[in-house]
Amino acid sequence: MTDTPARLLTLLSLLQTPREWPGSELADRLQVTPRTIRRDIERLRDLGYPVQATRGPIGGYRLVAGTAMPPLLLDDEEAVAIAVGLRAAAGEAVEGIEEASVRALAKLVQVLPARLRHRVGSLGAATVRLDAGGPRVDPETLTVLAAAVAARERVRFTYRAGWGQPQGGGTETRRLVEPHRLVAAGRRWYLVAYDNERDDWRIFRVDRLREPQPTGARVPVRELPAEDAAAYVAQKLSGLTTTHVAVVTLHTPADRVSRWLTGPSDRLEPVDDHTCRLRTCAESLEWLAIRLAMLGCEFEVHEPAELRDRLRVLAARAAAAAVAPEERADR
Repeated sequence: MTDTPARLLTLLSLLQTPREWPGSELADRLQVTPRTIRRDIERLRDLGYPVQATRGPIGGYRLVAGTAMPPLLLDDEEAVAIAVGLRAAAGEAVEGIEEASVRALAKLVQVLPARLRHRVGSLGAATVRLDAGGPRVDPETLTVLAAAVAARERVRFTYRAGWGQPQGGGTETRRLVEPHRLVAAGRRWYLVAYDNERDDWRIFRVDRLREPQPTGARVPVRELPAEDAAAYVAQKLSGLTTTHVAVVTLHTPADRVSRWLTGPSDRLEPVDDHTCRLRTCAESLEWLAIRLAMLGCEFEVHEPAELRDRLRVLAARAAAAAVAPEERADR
């Protein structure tokens, strides 16, 4: 990359990821020599970007929190406003932006001076949101985990086990893991990680995880035994309980119902401009019937046959409830 301004912007973008970059890896990424990387690091420092260098076999460069915000990016008020907004978006599973919010928050916190981190924390502590249901996840926990994923760094945390138990139930254990990905599913967050003590892959509900502490130990990338992290979470969740798999044709375009079908087991495929095919699963046939009825479109159930029986019962109850009391008296 011979364009110096473009190369500096690319280098800065890499350094804003919360991890340490070996000089040789940066040189490979930018297709320049290690000497050019060293000169570019000095240019960034001259511009006010706090780039720290460490020596040794695993040493490298990283962007650290400085005494002032880097120039030409954000002033103090803008930085605080964005951090607070990202915390809110990360705490709520907002469709389409939740994972990007966590990544962006991790980058911003990486370079916030201490005085601004304190302001962001104070605003977060003083703010109360109306609970819309579902488990609450601490944005700080998401930020720590996102940074560990990016840096390929082992993390210790306390985890409360017990799928399906009431909040507060289950046994607490200390875990040492290699974070792979964060997965947002509906209003829940899951961490996909390799559990070092159990020597196997695991998924952890983030709302049951507390006190995550990076260890500083970086590890090579492990190959996940699934197509991707989302598929792995769906596979594990479906195996936790006996589930009913449903295949349904919806008589509506896929983009009209996709916002309502964001669960880890939902698979929506367009058939044509007016119909789509849904494959999903749930522990309860009654819940599947109610969920389909709430989509607001006509549909056909291909399987299982028992789901059609539940829909008939639901339709009869709804029809009976729709009759006014005076009409019932006349019958």
